[in-house]
Order: sequence, then structure tokens, then C-alpha cells
Amino acid sequence: MNDLEVLQSKLDISGAVIERTQRRMKQNFQRLLKEANTEITVDQWLLLQELSKENGLSQLELAQRAYKDAPTVTRILDLLVKKQLIERVADETDRRKFSIELTKAGHKKIKEVTPVLREFRSKAWAGLSDNEVSKLTIVLNRIFTNLD
Repeated sequence: MNDLEVLQSKLDISGAVIERTQRRMKQNFQRLLKEANTEITVDQWLLLQELSKENGLSQLELAQRAYKDAPTVTRILDLLVKKQLIERVADETDRRKFSIELTKAGHKKIKEVTPVLREFRSKAWAGLSDNEVSKLTIVLNRIFTNLD
């Protein structure tokens, strides 16, 4: 095997490890959400979490921040509206635009899910030193930036 083939083999393995880990993380977090009877999915949580950081985002801003396409975000928002966790508020200057806002129930759901999220992250990072978590974050952010 030449140097290029060795490098390509390492890159293939690394990509597979990242993808496999991402899938397992999502599956485990979904299981914890279900066990805690939160009645939301990981994807619903991602949007609620973004709104908890900045309430009143547009649907497009929310899609961009959650790295999801617009049709997917629309379906998730429809479910969150039905669950009364968010509401679409019409823009006073442009009736075609809406801002997405957490309801009281939505704020309550954030408080309910936050301990589940902390439990999940604690389990995921178990056995990793602060230095390892820092290095992992740097590497993953570099990969993310490379793909921009």
C-alpha cells in the first residue's frame, strides 16, 4: 500500500467512525427522551433548543441554525404547534413572514428536557478528560469548517 492509499484508508475509517458515532448519539438521546416521557424527538428538541437561545427566529433562520432543510423544519414546526410548544407569530409589516416563538409550555419543556440532555452528555463524555473533549471539539469544528 502506498502513502496515498494508507491516508485514504485512514480517512475512510475516520468518516465511518464519525457517522457511526453520530447515529448512536442520536439513538441514545432519543431513547432517553422517550424514557423521560418528554413526548418530543431529538429533531424537535434541536429546534426548541435554538429558540431557547434566541426566541422569535424566522423559519429560515431556524432551519439554518439546525442544519435542516426547509420542508423538514416545516413538518417539525407543525408538530410543535400541535403540541402547543411554539407559535407562529405573523410579522406586522409583512403578513407572509412569521417569527417562531416558544409558548409557556415550550419554555417549560426546555426546563424539563435540559436535565435529560445533561445526563446524555455526561454518559457520552464519560471517561474523557477535559483535554480530550477540548481536542475532540477542535477537530470536529475543523472538519465542519472544512466543509463550508
